[in-house]
Amino acid sequence: MRVMRRARARCRPLAIFLLLFAAGCAKKQPAPAAITVKPGWHETGIASWYGQPYHGRRSADGSVYDMEKMTAAHPMLAFGTRVKVERLDNHKSVEVRITDRGPFKEGRIIDLSRAAARALDMIGPGTARVRITVLKPGSGRAALATMESSEDEWYVRIVASE
Repeated sequence: MRVMRRARARCRPLAIFLLLFAAGCAKKQPAPAAITVKPGWHETGIASWYGQPYHGRRSADGSVYDMEKMTAAHPMLAFGTRVKVERLDNHKSVEVRITDRGPFKEGRIIDLSRAAARALDMIGPGTARVRITVLKPGSGRAALATMESSEDEWYVRIVASE
């Protein structure tokens, strides 16, 4: 047993080096820049929602995320942008403010707070087909770097926009 433990201990630095080297060689997609659009701009696609474990943590715009407020995450709209989100199958709608970046799952266009998801009756299904329409563009001014941990994973989020 001791021999096996020693062998593992000697191989760990090499394994860590190889993992870091492989990660450095991976293709990285640049983060899209924040965009400011005119009122009436719209997009149709799949919405999802997020709550725990993000409740109480900093959003990308620097505010503290409260899953009971009408907020959302969008990959490119400027922070502070107010959008109407309409669920297409039941025609319920809600107005939210963009405070965060996301969703990070391919095929989704917006991540809603739990309060917004509840207003659209999408807590159970988790996702819904929606149309988002810009009501009022945001200033888009934000710069923030945060470090967060979740169990044994660490995330560094760096956000800067004009």
